[in-house]
Amino acid sequence: MDNVQRVGISLESDLLERFDALILGQGYSSRSEAVRDLIRDRLTQSQLAQPQTEAIAAVFVVYDHHQAQLAQKLIELQHSHLLKTISSLHVHIAHDDCLEVILLRGSVSEIKKLGDHIVSLKGVKLGKVNLIATAD
Repeated sequence: MDNVQRVGISLESDLLERFDALILGQGYSSRSEAVRDLIRDRLTQSQLAQPQTEAIAAVFVVYDHHQAQLAQKLIELQHSHLLKTISSLHVHIAHDDCLEVILLRGSVSEIKKLGDHIVSLKGVKLGKVNLIATAD
């Protein structure tokens, strides 16, 4: 960590106790590292609010593999967006259900549009698009 600066903050005792319990449970070695992660997370969320921000997303979908043509539609969407699709993972999780994790790269607006389209396909039982900003 180059050019580290010390800062002080004032917190109510009960808030600090709850924070300490939280970070202890998550395995943080110090309050400083936990606060740094909170700041990084908030900065990333701010970046992701901008449609042009470059990002990577994991699109998670649980679907009924018996749903007519759904697996084929998922494959076609990935092939038609090759520049945005990084990789995918297919997992059999139950007799009727599969999990597909599709990694996408592009601007937040492009990823959201494609991810939302994938999640909304008929036969998808659960879906979520998780974004991470790649820009500083």
